[in-house]
Amino acid sequence: MSILTHVLASLFGMGSWVTICGVWVELPLIVPHVPEGWNLPSYLSVIVQIANIGPLFVTLMHRFRPGALNETAVIYFIVGFGILASLLLAFFWSETVAVRGVECSLPLLLLIFFISIVDCTSSVTFLPFMAHLKAEYLMTYYIGEGLSGLVPALMAMVQGVGVMECVNASQILRSNETHLNESERDANYLVPHYQPANFSVEAYFFFLAAMMVVCLVAFLLLNYHPAVAQEHSNNTNGNGDNTSHRKNKRSEQKPMMRSQKVIEKRRSTFGTGTYTWIQVVYIYIILAWVNALTNTGLPSVQSYASLPYGDQAYHWSATMANVANPIACFITMFYTQRSLVLMGVLTSIGSLIGVFIMSMAVLSPCPLLVNETSGAIIIVLAWFFFIFVLSYVKVIVAVILRDEGHSALVWCGAVVQLGSMLGAVTMFPLVNVFEFFTSGDPCNTNCQ
Repeated sequence: MSILTHVLASLFGMGSWVTICGVWVELPLIVPHVPEGWNLPSYLSVIVQIANIGPLFVTLMHRFRPGALNETAVIYFIVGFGILASLLLAFFWSETVAVRGVECSLPLLLLIFFISIVDCTSSVTFLPFMAHLKAEYLMTYYIGEGLSGLVPALMAMVQGVGVMECVNASQILRSNETHLNESERDANYLVPHYQPANFSVEAYFFFLAAMMVVCLVAFLLLNYHPAVAQEHSNNTNGNGDNTSHRKNKRSEQKPMMRSQKVIEKRRSTFGTGTYTWIQVVYIYIILAWVNALTNTGLPSVQSYASLPYGDQAYHWSATMANVANPIACFITMFYTQRSLVLMGVLTSIGSLIGVFIMSMAVLSPCPLLVNETSGAIIIVLAWFFFIFVLSYVKVIVAVILRDEGHSALVWCGAVVQLGSMLGAVTMFPLVNVFEFFTSGDPCNTNCQ
């Protein structure tokens, strides 16, 4: 195995979601300067889902006009488009436009829509491209994809995003207003006061653009570097199926059916025909469910579940969740499994942890052990193991579908986006319309 190819695959994967993840972690610095205020995250959730027109188009072209789209050309286009959109964000993120007399951040929303198209479309282009390389590099790609969330989060921590202290409300009122009534002058409750950042939002967006440039360079080298050419998958058919590995996989795998004759009779026409249609549907349902939970479902209530335990608990839960993903992917490089039973067991464990996190969000702003250090530790560990377990499931699915060929990976990316969309569509009305959750207050002293 080429170390260079592993590095390039990781850097390529890092460009998959780095821009939209970067925007999310920068929100505490963006929100005070835009007219939408803290309604901006809900707009972002809708925009990201609308951007699924990108992967939908690619999937439909693959289904009805196979071979019509040049996969490599599409990747060059979307990565280049992502670089341009990130650069424009640095210049226009704070600009506003009057729409029917109401100020709105139209340039910001449009540019976020463009980078969302780039990131969403990467699910159905980057992953199938990796089928051209040996199976080992798929795990490295997933490590890079995990880093696409971790690296912006670490940069935001260096920037000082969300660093705050709890101060008396009367201090804030006195610093902002010269004329206060008696009740405001005597305000005696704590409110969060955020500290200035170490560098500007503009510099942060330039950093995101640089990350996309790194992704583009990595992709160029994956296509043209002689050392990488030696790492291409051998003995592949037109669909990208690795026949030699398929034989080994079949010998390792424990079929769900008792009789080999029954297996042959019920084997599907999907991919290599290794799995029955019931197993194929089971794999894709697991994939959709896991991505619904990890990509949109639980992240939409992360502030409700974690912020009541304090600002540090919230930031550590977000950071450790981003750390868990690449760690899980790294482990799969040495311990790769294709067991459908293990996939189901791990999904159940991760879902149970998700139920706990969701329960704490429902109980916000007074969840269990809210004033205890143990409560903060438990919520941080819950987020870490939730992402860790379900990230391992994602890689199991990807390894299975990689062996089933290029087409299976295209559908893998499409189902990832479908699951994410279903999670967002489910949670958006609960959070923003019905207001099912009560905002967590890191300076709350009322929960006893």
